[in-house]
Amino acid sequence: MTSSGGRDSTPESGSLAAGIPYGPLILTLAMQTLATMAAFSAPTLAPKIAEDLGVDGHLIGFFVSTVYGIGIFSALLSPDFIQKFGAVRVGQFVMLGVIAMLAIAGSGGLHALAFCAVVLGIGYGATAPVSTHLLIPRTKPSVLNLVFSIRQIGVPLGGVLGALILPFLAVEFGWRIAFWAQLFPAVLLLLWFQYYRNSWDAGRNQSHRLFKGELWRPLYLLRDNRLMRLLAIASFAYAGIQLCFIGFMALHLTEMTGLSLIAAGQVLALYQISGVASRPLWGWIADRYITSIRLLGVLGLVMGIAAIAAGQFSESWSIWFVLLVAIVAGATASGYTGIAYGAFAAFGGKYRTEATALGSGAMFAGVLIMPTVFGLIVGDAAQYWQAYGVMALIAAASGAWLITAKVPTETTSD
Repeated sequence: MTSSGGRDSTPESGSLAAGIPYGPLILTLAMQTLATMAAFSAPTLAPKIAEDLGVDGHLIGFFVSTVYGIGIFSALLSPDFIQKFGAVRVGQFVMLGVIAMLAIAGSGGLHALAFCAVVLGIGYGATAPVSTHLLIPRTKPSVLNLVFSIRQIGVPLGGVLGALILPFLAVEFGWRIAFWAQLFPAVLLLLWFQYYRNSWDAGRNQSHRLFKGELWRPLYLLRDNRLMRLLAIASFAYAGIQLCFIGFMALHLTEMTGLSLIAAGQVLALYQISGVASRPLWGWIADRYITSIRLLGVLGLVMGIAAIAAGQFSESWSIWFVLLVAIVAGATASGYTGIAYGAFAAFGGKYRTEATALGSGAMFAGVLIMPTVFGLIVGDAAQYWQAYGVMALIAAASGAWLITAKVPTETTSD
C-alpha cells in the first residue's frame, strides 16, 4: 500500500462497519472539536483576559484572525507532509500545536497570546486534509457525505463546549486555568492517535521529497479543474457569509428590531443550533437523492433569500419571523460545510486530500475577508440591507454556478 501523487491508501480489511468508519470518524471529530475549542478560547475568555492584563478586549479578536490566516497556508501545505509522514503523524502534530498553544496561553501575557495564535494556526489548517486522508479509504461512497457532515459537527461543537465550560472555569479558577484545563483531553487524543500509527500510516511514502512539485498540487487543482474552482469560490462565499451572520446578527437585531441583547443572543444561538442539526441531514440527502454539488447550489440560493430577509429586519417584524430567518440562515450558511468537504473529496480524484486542503484554504479566506467587507459596507451606508444584499448576490451567483455546472461521476476510489 504505497502512496504517491496524493493518493490515499486502500481500505483495510474489516475497516467498514455499515459503511461508516467509526474509529477514524470519532478520532477526527475529536481532533476538530478540541482544535476549534482552543481557537475560540481567547475570544470566549476575552473579558477576563482584558480585565487581568489591562488591555482593550477587542484586541483578542485578532487571535482568531491570526489562527485562520495562518491556517490558510497550513491547509494548503499539509498534503505534502501527509504523503511523507502519514495522516496520523500530521494529526498528532495538530494536537501538539493545540497542546503548545494552551500551555503558552495559560502561562504568559498578551505577547504570549499573540505567539500561541501563530502556533495553533500552523497546525489548524491540517484538520480537514488529515480527516479526508483517514476517512475516504474507509468510507463507503453511499455514506460519504453523511460521514463528512458528522465530522464537521466538531466545529460548532468545539464552540459550544468552549462557551459553556470556559467562562465557568475562568470565574471560579482564573482564565489561565481555563486554558490549562484543556490540556488533558488534548494529550489523551495525541496518545490515542499513536495507537493507530502503524496501521493507518502504513501507506505513507517515506521517500517523498517535501517542498517539491506536489507542494503546489492544491493550487494546480484550482488552476486546472473548473469544478474545483467553482467549489472553491462557493466555499469562500458561503464561509464568509456564515461569519457575517454570526458576527453581525446580534448587533443588527439590537439596533434595528429593538430586541434586548439576551433575546438577540438567543436568536443567534438558534442560528447555531440549526447549523449543527442540518449538517447530517444535508449529508444524508446528498448521499441518497441529489449530488452534493447540486445540493450546495440549492443551499446557496436559499442562503441568498435568507440574507435578503435578514436585511429587512425592523421593529415591525414578529419575533417568529426573525426566528424563522435565523433557522433558514443557519441551516444553509452554517450547515453546508460537511457536504462541501464531501464534494471536494469525492470529485478530487486521486488528489482528494489536496482538494480538501484547497477547500479549507478557500473557507478560511472567506472567513477573513468577507466579514470585513460586510462591516465596511455597513459603516459606509449606516444600514444593513445593502451589505446583506451584496452577500445575497454572491451566495445566489455561487449557487447558480453549482446548479448549472457539469458534474462528473464521483471518484472516491483510485
